[in-house]
Amino acid sequence: MTIFEKIGSIGKITLNRPEVYHSVNAQMAKELHEHLDRCKEGDIRVVFITATGKAFCAGQDLKETMGGDIVEIIGHAVDQHYNPLVKRIHHLAKPVVCAVNGMAVGAGANLALVCDIVLAKESVNFIQAFSKIGLIPDTAGTYILPRLVGFKKALGLAMLADKVTGKQAEKMGMIYKAFPDDQFESESWKIAERLAEMPTKALALTKKAYNESMTNDLNTQLELEKDLQIAAGQTHDFAEGVMAFVQKRKPVFKGK
Repeated sequence: MTIFEKIGSIGKITLNRPEVYHSVNAQMAKELHEHLDRCKEGDIRVVFITATGKAFCAGQDLKETMGGDIVEIIGHAVDQHYNPLVKRIHHLAKPVVCAVNGMAVGAGANLALVCDIVLAKESVNFIQAFSKIGLIPDTAGTYILPRLVGFKKALGLAMLADKVTGKQAEKMGMIYKAFPDDQFESESWKIAERLAEMPTKALALTKKAYNESMTNDLNTQLELEKDLQIAAGQTHDFAEGVMAFVQKRKPVFKGK
């Protein structure tokens, strides 16, 4: 259902249920939790999430909600599958890149959007499809989308379930970058490789600073910046960066 590969210092997680457009069931969620936990290890500096085939993720596997108390099943899925996945990605002290290769619907769209750097094919569609079946956006959709595109735009997308192409998503600030379809695979991987060569400890601290800025007031954020800058200043990569600058050479960062 998922594939995990360690390629250099990149942990690549690939969704692999193409016959159902990678809709998420309990087993897939379990594997994603395990892979993200594996990516906490020090030999992995960047996480790269994508999918096989023509889709990225169609959201919850609705077949799994049949044959039982649907309210209980949905609540369980949100509580045990999606919320923990969001928290793992949000708190993971590594850059998490999501390469959206095909349609991203419902929880599948929001799972992509909670990642740190979101890339997509220009032709893909992001759809907040929850209203089509009488549900509300979950998987942090009500949290992350207003912060990406603005309150009114996010609310409209949630209520109307409009399709947003990768190209449109880039223009509205929903994602970092959309690539022409024939360039997507190579260009998105180049970004992961570029990140893996950077001072990833500092990138993790940068991620923490930006995440906490969403709820901090100015004075709290200034104090956090000070503390995180002190922490960054104690890393091997800071010393290497300064030395490389003085010696007029390219730095060799180790993520330490």
